[in-house]
Amino acid sequence: MNGANTSAVVIAANPVSQQATPAIRGRQQSHWHDRIAHGLLVLVCLGLAAFLLMPVLTILVKSVQDKDGVYVGLHQFVTYMSTPALHQSVLNTLFMATTVTVLVIPAAFLFAYGLTRSMMPAKPLFRTLSLIPILAPSLLAAISFVQWFGNQGVLKGMLGGMTIYGPLGMVLSEFYGVFPHALMIIITALTMADARLYEVAASLGTSRLRRFFTITLPGAKYGLISAALVVFTYTVNDFGVPKVIGGNFNVLSIDVYKLVIGQQDFNKGAVVSLLLLMPALVAFIIDIIIRRKLQSQLSARAVAFVPKKRRLFDSLMFAYCALICLFMIAVLGMAIYTSFIKLWPYDLSLSLRHYYFGLVEGGILESYFNSIRLACWVVVCGIVLVFGSAYLTEKTRGMDGVRPIIRLLAILPMGVPGLVLGLGYILFFNHPGNPLNFMYHTMAILVVSTVIHYYTSSHLTAVTALKAIDNEFESVSASLKVPFYKTFFRVTVPVCLPAILDIGRYLFVNAMTTISAVVFLYSPDTTLASVAILNLEEAGDIGPAAAMATLIVLTSTTVCLLYALITRVLLLKTQGWRRQT
Repeated sequence: MNGANTSAVVIAANPVSQQATPAIRGRQQSHWHDRIAHGLLVLVCLGLAAFLLMPVLTILVKSVQDKDGVYVGLHQFVTYMSTPALHQSVLNTLFMATTVTVLVIPAAFLFAYGLTRSMMPAKPLFRTLSLIPILAPSLLAAISFVQWFGNQGVLKGMLGGMTIYGPLGMVLSEFYGVFPHALMIIITALTMADARLYEVAASLGTSRLRRFFTITLPGAKYGLISAALVVFTYTVNDFGVPKVIGGNFNVLSIDVYKLVIGQQDFNKGAVVSLLLLMPALVAFIIDIIIRRKLQSQLSARAVAFVPKKRRLFDSLMFAYCALICLFMIAVLGMAIYTSFIKLWPYDLSLSLRHYYFGLVEGGILESYFNSIRLACWVVVCGIVLVFGSAYLTEKTRGMDGVRPIIRLLAILPMGVPGLVLGLGYILFFNHPGNPLNFMYHTMAILVVSTVIHYYTSSHLTAVTALKAIDNEFESVSASLKVPFYKTFFRVTVPVCLPAILDIGRYLFVNAMTTISAVVFLYSPDTTLASVAILNLEEAGDIGPAAAMATLIVLTSTTVCLLYALITRVLLLKTQGWRRQT
């Protein structure tokens, strides 16, 4: 009884102290949670620096050293550029990239124009067929064109005296590979049109041709420029197509491969890698400048453009889109057909011998399963790293000096070609003094390099989704002393589930088809399907190579279909708040 009275007296005598204790505890708890977020931010920053920045800096250091590690300045660059054959590779690369860009952008624009500005039938089908090349490795197109127009090709007579091995084959194959990338960007640009501009122009008696040049093209110019930069950069950096169908037409990516794999000259390979990096960096800088000048195309009062039915125009657009899709199907179809015939071109009877004897009995099928394992690990690790780092950067508090660094490092992979990144990983992780040397020649380094290679697009997708969520969620959670990780799992992840699934699909498909970033890093135990295609083609085993490429396409297609099904089911369960009642 006396103890109770004493407690009551103490409480009555010092009410402020007793009431302040929960607040103090709340502040301590919040501070503790913030420290966890700060530690994770620092960890992300160090990880990006170790797996992206340091390999690129290592290439820079190697380019100014000789084989003994002695500083020689720009001597390696001078030696390279003074070699006529190597100097010609620079001109060949620029010629190829420019030619492909000039051909792809008008073709993709016309296709996108038909999808967005006509009332032709089968638009969803055309849109789907146009994305086929994304599901296949770049080597598939080169193999297919060899079967169509090669020395023993079906249509070899159509080329006259020309050969498919060289610039012609490279242009056709690169056109096939980069077309969907340009198309997606241009479609987005054209769908941002405001119908009111066209209505005003029509009421003033403006002709359709004048409306096209005064409204449509200016409204889509930033999309066209961005698409051109993507196509140019992709063509410069591609390795698979020149290796299979390039013939004696050398380009920079082939020079890097020959110097590193053939001659083991890592210093001169670093020089060529920096030359390969320059077009990508220039395109990256131009893209940043364009985005700064980009103004909003749609206001709050904008009206979506709805095309009107015009029989002649719709028929012409249908014919053109059908022709492009026929081209896509012919390339993929020839590769699939090649994988099922016994011996090209002597025995065209159908058989599974290339799948069984070429892949199973040949012990090459393990490469396919390695690619599936790689893709699964890339999806898991990529989603955790990309979405987690984007959330920490955009939604947590404090460490304001670290966030801009993480944002910069997240954008840099867009400007680093896969071959450059792969060579940087060799030079950096293969060094005996590197504590991360244990990762070299393991599946782990393939997973990390693939995630970093495709980091930028995934990061931008995650940031876009997170920007759409009001910061009040985090503010209310902080005021209620709810840890940030509970808000992340209970609110952010369910709301951003569509974006997370998109990131997973993007990473899986690219992990199945990539070759440039991993061609230097695999070991005999971690050979991938795309690398196996390259080795089979070099050995002249076109049938098994086509069979492996077909398996990749089939796997990527299956995953995309599963993604569509799973997305539909999960969104019905977790995104009910989006539906109107």
